[in-house]
Amino acid sequence: MRVAVAGGTGLVGGHVVRELTAAGHEPVVLARSRGVDLVTGAGLDPAMAGVEAVVDVSNLDTTRARTAIAFFESAGRRLLDAGARVGVRHHVVLSIVGLERVGLGYYQGKLRQEEIVAQGGPGGGAVPWTVLRATQFHEFPLQVLDRVPGPLAVVPRMRTQPVAAREVARHLVELVLGPPRGMAPELAGPRVEELVDMTRRLLRARGQRRLLLPVKMPGRAGTAMVEGGNLPTGSAGPRGHQTFDAWLAEYAGQGEKGVRGE
Repeated sequence: MRVAVAGGTGLVGGHVVRELTAAGHEPVVLARSRGVDLVTGAGLDPAMAGVEAVVDVSNLDTTRARTAIAFFESAGRRLLDAGARVGVRHHVVLSIVGLERVGLGYYQGKLRQEEIVAQGGPGGGAVPWTVLRATQFHEFPLQVLDRVPGPLAVVPRMRTQPVAAREVARHLVELVLGPPRGMAPELAGPRVEELVDMTRRLLRARGQRRLLLPVKMPGRAGTAMVEGGNLPTGSAGPRGHQTFDAWLAEYAGQGEKGVRGE
């Protein structure tokens, strides 16, 4: 099967591409570096030729609601429309646990993406769909540390149930090869963690001496993050197997490129 992977050069996207290839399918990477711009639509139609299914793990680095909403609305609509034109039978999107409860600017963009996909799916359009909400990845503390380099590491106070990016990719591939499910059960890792503690352990593994400053994000979002708004609701959804400590040991032994599979 020919499967388009939007954001196929990113962390999860790279794993999705490898999982599809290993299963004997043909991944088609949709990314600017491959000549496809999801926002403008440039290069999208030629790349979608013969595609039967889509996995959308596209992303952008922003905390602003307006920017996130504009990106996911434009990219989401263009991708769905391109899929409808070639008769895509299944459109799968990766989203985030706790969007409504936490309400960060980026989360508002992801929520708009979910709405657009649902409007373009059963009962609202031509493309059957599945949305998988997952918790933060084990790499999340890496992103927090690298966002603001220097001697001071400012880390939001947050409870999370981190999951391995490879396990998320594997689950996405299982979903896209199966029937559309609408909102799929939430995917999370095996253990609840505190982001500050995860970051402290990562700094030790990196051998870095940085002053770690825990901060509570302002407003309702900050309160929700501290109180578990990013945790899955209930225990019915699938759970990953790799713990953060196991990932950290792998990271210490192989480095960031190694754990990413690069």
